[in-house]
Amino acid sequence: MTARAVLVSMRPQEWVKNLLVYAGLLFSGQVDEGAQVLAATLTFVAFCAISSAGYLFNDLHDREHDRLHPEKRTRPIASGALTVAAAAAVAAALALAAVAIGLVVEPEVGGLVALYGVIAAAYSVVLKRLVILDVMTIASLFILRVVAGAVAVEATASEFLLICTAMLALFLGFTKRRQEALLEMPEQAPAPRPGAPGPGQAPGSEAQERATRPVLEHYSLPFLDQMVAMVTAAAILSYVIYAVDSPLAGSKMLATAPSVLYGIFRYLYLIYDRRDTRSTAAILTEDPGMIFAAVTWIGAALAVLYLWD
Repeated sequence: MTARAVLVSMRPQEWVKNLLVYAGLLFSGQVDEGAQVLAATLTFVAFCAISSAGYLFNDLHDREHDRLHPEKRTRPIASGALTVAAAAAVAAALALAAVAIGLVVEPEVGGLVALYGVIAAAYSVVLKRLVILDVMTIASLFILRVVAGAVAVEATASEFLLICTAMLALFLGFTKRRQEALLEMPEQAPAPRPGAPGPGQAPGSEAQERATRPVLEHYSLPFLDQMVAMVTAAAILSYVIYAVDSPLAGSKMLATAPSVLYGIFRYLYLIYDRRDTRSTAAILTEDPGMIFAAVTWIGAALAVLYLWD
């Protein structure tokens, strides 16, 4: 076992999703309170640990299938760089540490971290093979992050904030399935436009011939396009409604709406027009447009909550 193999299997690039635990801290106006910042940060660490445990468990469960995959066979567990016993031990240690950290913050946070682990394991074993439920399960994990972050700082996550989170997660989930479905069905995919960012491939390439997920047999591009359209509209509307009547800032939160709109539209542009095949985390952290949307949203939110009287 090598430290590099363990780190790769933990997928730290995916930890960006756990930043959602800071939503409660931000929207409750407690960013300047050290104790609450510490509680939110410990909760973030706990979710990084439990999510990495989930990735290790997933790779352990799928190792035989991954060995037949042209890309996934290079994963440490599938390739043998990380043994099954070592991976299982690391996953168990991460899960126990995550729950322990959560319990230190707040018993309820520890329970939510444990629930996240249970759902993630169920997703790896069964739920990711069930059409529609696979994406809804992913959305539930996003919501758990927000709820745990709010509990950690003794704040209340408003109903519309949870709805916004759910719709955004469904948006990311269905657009991800569309990326994968396009690779599975090259005859339905248009040729990529010049200059497409990320590892987008032309028809007939190895990337389009690779198998990704069994559940894709039940998804068609027209259906996924309908789902993306529905959750996109729902995400925008729910956020605007929340921004009109924000619990702490009232309608002033509308100042953050342009960044949200740009971020969603930019993501759609990358998926549909540029045929970007990078992971969700990679798009969010590497694309200049998405980084711009995130930075301007955070700046606007901080200005509204802490500077605008």
